[in-house]
Amino acid sequence: MNAHLDLSRWAQTHEYGAGNARAETGTRWVLWLTLTTMVVEIAAGWWFNSMALLADGWHMSSHALAIGLASLAYAAARKYAEDPSFAFGTWKIEVLAGYTSALCLLGVAALMVWGAVERLIEPAPIAYGEAMLVAVLGLAVNLGSAAILLRAGGHDHHGHDHGHGHDHGHDHHHGHDDLNLKAAYIHVLTDALTSVLAIAALAGGWFWGWNWLDPACAMVGAVLVALWAKNLLRDTSRVLLDREMDHPVVEEIREVIGELPPGTQITDLHVWRVGNGAYACAISLLTHDSALTPLAIRQALAIHEEIAHVTVEIHRCDECSPGTAFSGQ
Repeated sequence: MNAHLDLSRWAQTHEYGAGNARAETGTRWVLWLTLTTMVVEIAAGWWFNSMALLADGWHMSSHALAIGLASLAYAAARKYAEDPSFAFGTWKIEVLAGYTSALCLLGVAALMVWGAVERLIEPAPIAYGEAMLVAVLGLAVNLGSAAILLRAGGHDHHGHDHGHGHDHGHDHHHGHDDLNLKAAYIHVLTDALTSVLAIAALAGGWFWGWNWLDPACAMVGAVLVALWAKNLLRDTSRVLLDREMDHPVVEEIREVIGELPPGTQITDLHVWRVGNGAYACAISLLTHDSALTPLAIRQALAIHEEIAHVTVEIHRCDECSPGTAFSGQ
């Protein structure tokens, strides 16, 4: 017996809601701020001969590209939200944008290292005072952009308390990030980091004559950018590759099936994410219970609101007696 079951809240994963609209608007504002500051910092870096300031400016240029990509992803998700050819909605467009942003971050880290090594080999004089003013301006813009994105991210899901009178011995709170917005936010944070490092490098060179500090800080920033990029690649690739079978929701599904009458076992289970905090589940069961129906499975799993889509396959075991217990998975 097969049944393809959609819960009523599954429609939520297809909608481009108010939260997405806020995120799209926020990323657009940050894009314009980033582009403006990028032009100022690159021009000032060349004029004042500051490697740290140039690194900050070029770093910001890559972020402008990544933040523009984030905004474009929201727009595409909105445009195709009602397109039936997207079987599970358009959410993964946003995840794909986040993954691409992480790749951009790795490229930025490599460019920062290259420029820093070049400046260590061939030192050049720096106009410290003027460069410091522009670096402070860049930091202020980055902090303002971070505030905009934090406000735009107010729609993120932080879990639900399932008040259905069904106690599994633990709560069901799972954090769910908007990975596209998270990517944009990480880009802004790395901009802020390189601005801080640029200020520190310029101060050290200005007051103590530590010219080596300018490229050294650029290298430290590159390492931190690469680490953030690695974490973002990990989070987005897990979703794109449907690597979710170690998520807590999988064990919760097994617990629900384990509470059915004896003699029912899971023979196959697949769980993957289809939305920001929404999961699809395909499950095959072997049972001797002639009264067990896909609807009963649906009702049992309804306690977990993050399971938005369920496909159930039930195989009857005619040779099993009601008292037989399987060795379940």
